Amino acid sequence: KTDFINFISEQEWKSIEPVSSWFGPSSFLMSSMSALFQLSMWIRHCHGYLTENVGIPVWGSYAVFALATLFSGLILGLVSEALETDWLA
Repeated sequence: KTDFINFISEQEWKSIEPVSSWFGPSSFLMSSMSALFQLSMWIRHCHGYLTENVGIPVWGSYAVFALATLFSGLILGLVSEALETDWLA
């Protein structure tokens, strides 16, 4: 507590370099990181629901997420290819 009070009263904070805007809380990088953490919590919630409420075994829940990952990658790849083909034509 004393160190913090001295830091403020003696204006030592002026010698600290501010955080760059790239790492600021409202930057694109930190917003993306926040979205990834929210996605991981949603996936954890879905895994708990599938294993506890629906009664799917743990390996079955992992299989569901693996298939969802494969299919979403397939769909995103097809959409990306379709958009690229339309833009180049």
